[in-house]
Amino acid sequence: SKKKKQMQHATNIVDRPIPRGKKQVTLSAYGYLFSELVQYTQSRVTNINKFEERLTAAGYEVGVRMLELVAVREKKSRRETNLLGILGFISMHVWKTLFDNRSNTLERSKEHEDEYMIRCDEDILINKYVSIPQDLREAGLNTAAFVAGVVKGVLDGAEFPAQVTAHYVKPQTVILMKFDRDVIENKVKAS
Repeated sequence: SKKKKQMQHATNIVDRPIPRGKKQVTLSAYGYLFSELVQYTQSRVTNINKFEERLTAAGYEVGVRMLELVAVREKKSRRETNLLGILGFISMHVWKTLFDNRSNTLERSKEHEDEYMIRCDEDILINKYVSIPQDLREAGLNTAAFVAGVVKGVLDGAEFPAQVTAHYVKPQTVILMKFDRDVIENKVKAS
């Protein structure tokens, strides 16, 4: 018994196995936590740009950790070195972990070769259960900036630097990824 207690205290979180199976959070708990994050952020900013920057920063921290977690769960033993590979990883595995389904559409911009978009057919889950003042919504606030931060965190962690933003184009949210010139040049070299 004494040895068992010592063993329990000796193991840390790194030594524990990654749990298998689906651990789902109820939608109401998820909505409540995100709503609290939005309210907390709103009380500490003075304009919409700062608001979205803070939501993006919070999402970024999640994204960096999400890359590691999803890669281990999906048994990805090697790092993605291909731009399309990491975009597929985000739209399939990361999106499924976040929203319990794959993203609807991943597409390349027709006007700019350095831009890719993830389109959500409906309004993204993040925006559904958050109530923000009408004046902020009309001014263009999109709480999906949090998801843009998650995507940016995954891309930066995988060494694909990009500017990632969220845009609401009725009736859908678009996550726009604008990659650095080096990333696009490496993609062309690899082709």
